[in-house]
Amino acid sequence: MERVEAELFTDSGNNAVVRLPGRRFPGVLIQGDSLSTLRSDVAEVVEAIDQGDVAGARETVGLLLGDLDALLARYSAALEVHEIPRPY
Repeated sequence: MERVEAELFTDSGNNAVVRLPGRRFPGVLIQGDSLSTLRSDVAEVVEAIDQGDVAGARETVGLLLGDLDALLARYSAALEVHEIPRPY
């Protein structure tokens, strides 16, 4: 294990915008339990599609998209506050 200092651009919470040494742009640190939930949600979509449940898949994907949009908005806001251009 290597210890490094990282720059924290948001409060820590379940996800945080941080920049590691040597990186131009910050990234998003997602807690393991949140990552597991994200993976489970994607698996739920795959299962719904396999079962022909388009409505169920669409509903779950809509929720996932909302969560990812919120995370991207948090990332973008953190970069804006610190006057860092977006990498996309």
